Amino acid sequence: MAELNVKIVAADRQIWQGPALMVVVKTVEGEIGIMPGHEPVLALLVDGVVRVHLPGGERQIAAVHQGFFSVDSDNVAILAETAELASEIDVKRAEAALERAKAAGEPDEAAVQRAEVRLRAAAHPVPHS
Repeated sequence: MAELNVKIVAADRQIWQGPALMVVVKTVEGEIGIMPGHEPVLALLVDGVVRVHLPGGERQIAAVHQGFFSVDSDNVAILAETAELASEIDVKRAEAALERAKAAGEPDEAAVQRAEVRLRAAAHPVPHS
C-alpha cells in the first residue's frame, strides 16, 4: 500500500517525521485530507489539530499554529509557527493559559484560540512512540 512521507516542523524544531496513510489539516479554505497520490497542494494553515493516520491504525496528533502545508509526490510538509504533539501538551498549563487569556480586560482572542487548539489536540488518544 502506498504511503505518505510526512514531516511536521515548527519554527524552532522538528516535531515529527514518518510514514502515514492519511493526513488531515485545517487550512484557511477549511479542513483537508491528503492520501497517497494526491495532487500537489500549497496552503496556509490556521490554528488547528493535525491528524496523521499511521500504518497499523494508530494516529499521531499535533496542535499547530499558523504556517504552511505542502504536498508534492507523496511528500507532506507541515511548517508551523509553533507546534507540539498531543503527548507533549501539559493540559493544566494549557487550561491556565486559556483562563488567563479569557480573564484579561479584553480577551486575547489569539491566545484563547491557541489554548483551545492545544486542549483539543490533547483530548485525542495518542499512542506512545
